[in-house]
Amino acid sequence: MYDTTMTLIGNLVDSPKLRKTKNGHFVASFRVASTPRRFDREQAGWVDGKTLFVTVTCWRALGENVAQSLRKGQPVVVFGRYLQREWEKDEALKTAYELEALAVGHDLSRGVTNFEKVFRPSVTTEIDTDAEGVPADETGRYLDLDDESIIAEVDVETGEVHELVPAG
Repeated sequence: MYDTTMTLIGNLVDSPKLRKTKNGHFVASFRVASTPRRFDREQAGWVDGKTLFVTVTCWRALGENVAQSLRKGQPVVVFGRYLQREWEKDEALKTAYELEALAVGHDLSRGVTNFEKVFRPSVTTEIDTDAEGVPADETGRYLDLDDESIIAEVDVETGEVHELVPAG
């Protein structure tokens, strides 16, 4: 409910790597280097701070689009949820931080880009309907119910519940 969000502005350290999970979802990952810069009056010039390197992950369609659009060295703006992941390796607890992107784009203050909308086939689902065109009740198939366990019906016009008398 309370996600920690972050906006990151920087340059790609490497080109995105696109992979597919065991469940068939695409995920792209890349790193961004962000170096703060400020004007130092004493030196009368700009001074760079320490560079922050952040791993970014992009899921599903965003991941596919990022893999096709971004290359190493390009300036980007990334907005997303900042996450901490922990795992155990060689009996030691390891921690990694990553930015799970919700939106990614080129930093247009430093260049231009061309946008091209991508149309992917949508997932279509066939729904069985009854004689009146109302979607059929398929709960018996996935809940593993038998028809004899029905104890009441609802009148769709009035909303009244009618208890059924067991046969026998």
